[in-house]
Amino acid sequence: MPHITARGLPVRDAHWLTTLTSPSGNTIEVETTDPAGVQILPRGGVLDLPTAHGGAGTWTVTASWGHQISCEIDVVTFVLDEDEQVSCDEDFVFYGAPERPDATVRLTTDGPSEQAVTADLTSLPDAARKIVIAAAIDGPATFAHAGAIEITVAQGTGARAVAQATLDAATTERTLLLAEVYRRGPGWRVRAVGQGYDHQLAALARGFGVEIVG
Repeated sequence: MPHITARGLPVRDAHWLTTLTSPSGNTIEVETTDPAGVQILPRGGVLDLPTAHGGAGTWTVTASWGHQISCEIDVVTFVLDEDEQVSCDEDFVFYGAPERPDATVRLTTDGPSEQAVTADLTSLPDAARKIVIAAAIDGPATFAHAGAIEITVAQGTGARAVAQATLDAATTERTLLLAEVYRRGPGWRVRAVGQGYDHQLAALARGFGVEIVG
C-alpha cells in the first residue's frame, strides 16, 4: 500500500472487478501503466525489450527495498546457457566478483538498499540464453522481514524506467528470484519472477552449476 499511495494509483474494491463495462456495454480495457507511463509488471509478467540500432543494447534491472538494520540483502546474477546452467564460474556475478570478465554483465551498489545489474545484451556470447537476477538474505532473517522489493527496468544506465514490478509475497524464503532477461526469437524479454526458496545462496548457486567450495 505505501507504494500504491506514493504513486497516486487508484484503489478499487472487489465489486469493481465485476463492473468493468461502459454504459453502452463495451468492455473497458484495464490500464497496465502508472501515471508516469511506466508499465507495471505483475509476478510472471513479461515485456519485450525494444532493439536499438539493430541490436538489443544495454539494459539495467534495479532492485530496491526498505532500509534494513536486522539483515543484509545481496543481489546476484547468473548468466545461463540453454540448459539453464552457467558455462563457467565467472557467469556467477555477485558482490565478490561484480563483473563478468568480458564486462557484459556487471553489478553495482547504490547504498544499502539498492543494487542494479547492467547487461550489454548485444555483446553477450551466443551461448548465453538467459540472465537470472536473484537476491539472497544474510543471517537468520527471511524475506518476510525485508518487505516488498521493487524492481525497475531501464535502457542503459541512469535512464527513466520503462517497467517496474513489486514483489511482496515472500514469507520463509532466504533466496528470491527477482527477474529473468532471456532470448525470445531474435530479441530479448524480461520477466518479473518473485519465486523464492528456503535454502541459502550457496544451494541456489549450485543449482545453476556454480562450484561452491565448503
